Amino acid sequence: MKSELLLKIVAEWLYETTFPSLLVRELNDEISQPGTGSITAVVGPRRAGKTFFLFQKIEALVKKGVSRDDILFLDFEDYRLKGFQPEHIDSVIEAFQQLTKKQPRYLFFDEIQQVPDWSKLLRTLHNQRKYSITITGSNSSLLKREIATELRGRYNDVLLMPFSFREYLRFKNIDFSSSALHTSRRGIVNGAFEDWIFNGGYPEVCALTEKSSRRHLLQNYYETVFYRDIIDRYSVKARDLLDGVMSAVLNGSGELFSVSSYTSQLQKSGNSGSKRSVASYLRYLQEAFFLLSSEKFSWSARKRTMNPEKVYLTDTGFSLLTLSGSDYRGKLLETAVAGEFFRRGSRTCYYKGKRECDFVVMTDSHPESAWQVCWNLDNNNLQREIGGLEEAFKELNISNGGIITFNSTENLQDNSRKIQIIPAIEWFLM
Repeated sequence: MKSELLLKIVAEWLYETTFPSLLVRELNDEISQPGTGSITAVVGPRRAGKTFFLFQKIEALVKKGVSRDDILFLDFEDYRLKGFQPEHIDSVIEAFQQLTKKQPRYLFFDEIQQVPDWSKLLRTLHNQRKYSITITGSNSSLLKREIATELRGRYNDVLLMPFSFREYLRFKNIDFSSSALHTSRRGIVNGAFEDWIFNGGYPEVCALTEKSSRRHLLQNYYETVFYRDIIDRYSVKARDLLDGVMSAVLNGSGELFSVSSYTSQLQKSGNSGSKRSVASYLRYLQEAFFLLSSEKFSWSARKRTMNPEKVYLTDTGFSLLTLSGSDYRGKLLETAVAGEFFRRGSRTCYYKGKRECDFVVMTDSHPESAWQVCWNLDNNNLQREIGGLEEAFKELNISNGGIITFNSTENLQDNSRKIQIIPAIEWFLM
């Protein structure tokens, strides 16, 4: 890679890059000090704000007195860095030294997975014990599993998702204090919740006002996942099969997805596709943060893997690309709850016996609480929702949980047990 090009890229960072207006994200993390031997990995979907988060961290360092010429930032999705190899980092450091007369102390690498053998690059820099290293990546498996292996766990990982409801309210400058929720201003928060759940939390989408513009941008995100995160990364040849799997997830968020049933339907319609390929594509989509999955609860690991998983879109905004059905709002709310559990670091399963319960929250291998989710709680679904929750409580020997719903607030008494009913806006702000 030409030294003149690297010199230009480093100079642009040092002398021309300005920070945009930033919403401070609600994440607990600290940038490590140079020489401490710790790496911070920020993982999450494309366009969720990881680059802006790095700028936020850099801006905080500068405000604390760290000089800009102590900091090196590289965006590996810059087309000019295509073909970058681990050994090129020496030339980058040389370019930085040529411009600043010293070595950088803080390294920020955006979308590190674009570099072949990126783990070797990080291991080499890490072993020098000179730098504070912060990286981002849009592939959960790539970062969480491989960094832990290559660097023996010497890193902190930070999950950055599209805006949470709390972050969305802050982005829109809407008061969600306790006092506001007990006044007429609660209606404004309710309206914002519907906007957030129907349009999702991607920052650039939240900044748009026209539905058509939001849909167009989300279509671009969808195609980026399809082509760059799956087709290009995994050299997928069966594009029609991948397109069908993505469409099934897109239109079936909050539903069970059976690999066997799906491949059987393919064969009946005269299309090809093996169980192995379909299962692989689902894994790729999960690694790219397009979908989340939830296993059926069972004490047996074998039984968990034998049953269909529930699949959820990572961001509810993708629903703008679908044709909504009769249970559209309920499934959107369930999808949003699944995303929030994931954001909070909670592992969930679904329960299915004689009746069903949407979420069983696990602590290690033990169930901790059970939750039903519905948009409206009325005479048409009251017994179904309570019955599934009560059965999960009894069979799993737990007592914590309740029903998350948009429009109900009163607790219920059933079989000598008080059933907790939590309005969705309050649950998301907990």
